[in-house]
Amino acid sequence: MLRSHYSTDVGEEEFGKKIAIAGWVEDIRNLGGIAFILLRDRKGKAQITCIKKEIPEIFEKITSLSRESVISAEGLCQKNEKVRNGWELLPEKMEILSQAETPLPMGIADKVNVDFDTRLDNRFIDLRREKVQAIFKIRHTFIEGASEFLSSNGFLQVHTPKITVSSPEGGTEVFKINYFGRDAYLVQSPQLYKQIMMATGMDRVYEIAWYFRAEEHDTSRHLNESTAIDLEMAFIDSEEDVMKIGEKLVKSVLEKIVEENEKEMKILDVNLDIPQLPFTRVTYDEVAEMLEKKVDFKWGDDLGTDEEKIVGNEVNEQFYFITRFPLKTKPFYAMPDGDYARAFDLACKGTEISSGAQRIHDYNMLVGRMKELGMNVENFDEYLKAFRYGMPPHGGFGLGIERFLMEVLELGNIRECILFPRDKKRISP
Repeated sequence: MLRSHYSTDVGEEEFGKKIAIAGWVEDIRNLGGIAFILLRDRKGKAQITCIKKEIPEIFEKITSLSRESVISAEGLCQKNEKVRNGWELLPEKMEILSQAETPLPMGIADKVNVDFDTRLDNRFIDLRREKVQAIFKIRHTFIEGASEFLSSNGFLQVHTPKITVSSPEGGTEVFKINYFGRDAYLVQSPQLYKQIMMATGMDRVYEIAWYFRAEEHDTSRHLNESTAIDLEMAFIDSEEDVMKIGEKLVKSVLEKIVEENEKEMKILDVNLDIPQLPFTRVTYDEVAEMLEKKVDFKWGDDLGTDEEKIVGNEVNEQFYFITRFPLKTKPFYAMPDGDYARAFDLACKGTEISSGAQRIHDYNMLVGRMKELGMNVENFDEYLKAFRYGMPPHGGFGLGIERFLMEVLELGNIRECILFPRDKKRISP
């Protein structure tokens, strides 16, 4: 038998012809003399209609099926305007490829409330649901669109190591591993490797990056394993050059999602607004002034979740940059500008989705900053070597994929946006 030679995405040109479809049995109705299957695949759903007196053996197969069993069926594609797709399959052959056990761990089509942990414990089932698949189809478009945009702007895709000999950014929130008897760490980000790339002549690079951060957060917006669009670019005049790439990237991927994911946005009941460029720029000083009037906040403090939301309400823009942070709030590699850093955050609706900066490219300045912060310079010998033999001015950012999707799709929990979340409590499935 043909298996999924055609998907459920069938056009009028197939009406009256023999086709084959395969997928999961979402629902079965037995009306005595006639039985219906609602079959689902990645493209959508289709109805299989079987009349008992015409093909009793197939009728018996259909009525003995359990929901979520996998079948293939071959037969006539018949026009029927009363059916959801305008056609139905009249089966001549049917094969049960996998019979699902009963009861199911959780419902697929039924409007049954299950808690989030149950969904994640049974993620392979959860991912069969229409709304959940819609998120990951949009995620695919986002990553594809980001890659297309960056490639068209001269960026090369690279892949950097995820295991390193030292704590990549000098912090303590890292996962330590045993590397053949030696201590090693999962990288927090590709940051230092991206900077090394700027010394190679490959002066614009990006990576679909993994972040591993051993933070003790237990919130709806933090993960311990996450992904990002991470890029670095050389021969810049200031961080403004990096910010311009960032805002154009965001606009470009949103345009692609709107163009290609109309069906998925309808399923999720969300409308995406295409932002105008340039995005609003707000300085940290202006942010501090906003916050000092509303909460216990002083200049130099980090922005927590509550503070970010207050700023989002005050700025009242979908996307905006916060610029000119106090130098003490940013990592050692951020370019100083007096007491400030040439650094920025990009926020969406009051949530930080990206952080970036112009970096220090001068070897002596970089070593000086590391010593100021009490860092062990020797741990960074391999990184620093790249700055001793010709390093151009450069900068970059990381744009969190899950954070971005959580905000623009109004999902409320970052775990909705990654296939198998890893957080403080969850390390499986």
